[in-house]
Amino acid sequence: MIKFYYHPSPNPAKVALFLEETGIEYEMVPVDTRKGEQHEPEFLKINPNAKTPAIVDTDTGATVFDSTAILLYLADKSGQFQLPSDPAAKGQALSWLMFIATGIGPYSGQAVHFKHFAPGNNDYAINRYDFEAKRHWGLIEAHLAEHQYMAGNEYGLVDIALWGWCGPVPFVMADDNAWSQFPNIKRLFDEINERPAAKRAAELKTRHQFKSDMDDAARQAMFPHTKTA
Repeated sequence: MIKFYYHPSPNPAKVALFLEETGIEYEMVPVDTRKGEQHEPEFLKINPNAKTPAIVDTDTGATVFDSTAILLYLADKSGQFQLPSDPAAKGQALSWLMFIATGIGPYSGQAVHFKHFAPGNNDYAINRYDFEAKRHWGLIEAHLAEHQYMAGNEYGLVDIALWGWCGPVPFVMADDNAWSQFPNIKRLFDEINERPAAKRAAELKTRHQFKSDMDDAARQAMFPHTKTA
């Protein structure tokens, strides 16, 4: 069984979708990051980086953190949604998977931080991360204009990884009409949302009453550097 340390945010969402798609038995363990539970010693033993998601595989004793590492581990464990065996196709799948992990996620996250949460005047940072978030999403959009799915001819691991970050796109862009810039991403997002597994993954956030207020305590928990600022 998989113990799945979860908070309703983009990176845990992709793991939730994988678990629901594959039917792997799992137990959701809520980690309320706005309450600072990610900094508690017991969780730091699982992920020293103090972030969700993380998993513990009780069948093997393996502990895995970072959403992309978790997806690759679970694909190997389950034998489902594995990367293609053909070297060329595998290279493309790995490239886009890591592009999401190292580009889409970080730049979108920093765009959100500086637009919505950082105090003071951050014009340079906002311009920097807004530009890079739009540029990265634009590359995904161009790719999906020519391909139905992110890698190969069918829904797969890279689409699952992307799905987690698709929902917040309007918030990332600070634009309620942001989807008009990315019609092909929206096409794929809508298609995945219709899958029963995606509906179950989206429902997971209702199983625990997570803190929603971004008060001073939440800011210190989410952004520890503010404690010494």
